[in-house]
Formats: sequence, structure tokens, C-alpha cells
Amino acid sequence: MQIVTNETITSKQRSKLKSIAANLSPVTQIGKGGITDNLLKTLSDALDAHELIKVNILETADDDAKNLAENVAELLEAVCVIVIGRKAVFYRYSRRDKFAHLEF
Repeated sequence: MQIVTNETITSKQRSKLKSIAANLSPVTQIGKGGITDNLLKTLSDALDAHELIKVNILETADDDAKNLAENVAELLEAVCVIVIGRKAVFYRYSRRDKFAHLEF
């Protein structure tokens, strides 16, 4: 199986991930503290556990939602699937052993 990255994701794969993410609850939120090491650790752990996560970006955040999401995705080596309003969805292939990976 090919590992999906920002450079290799297709529109069909992105669409499938968006449909899966529609039913997810946000795992955390990004606020006025911005992107911190603790936030990145939390998001990285969540991506390892679930591969696909949703995050709330509060209005008090330092930057707009799209820029913050792109920065987080780059720092986590993840794919920013979509940013809708103040919610962002991230995907990263989990390298955990015996993990049931998402099929899309």
C-alpha cells in the first residue's frame, strides 16, 4: 500500500477521507497559545492512534484557520485533508504494529 502524502493524495482519496471525518469529534483545539510543542505531541499521538483526526481552531487563534492547519500539517508530516470554517482534518499513516489502517 502506498503511503499518502500531501504530494501524492488524489482528489478521490481526499473525498473519501472527508466523508469518514464527517462523523468525527474534534480531539483538541488550537487557541491563542498557537502551535506549541505540547499541542504537536497531542496531535501526533492522536494521529498515531487514529490516522484521521479533526481539530477545532478557535477565533482567538493567532492566525487564520487555513494557515494554522497548513503549518500544523507540515510540522507533523501529515496531510491537511480539509479546512471548513474553523475545523481542520488531518491524516497521517500510522506506523504502529498490528494497526487496522484506514482503507480508502
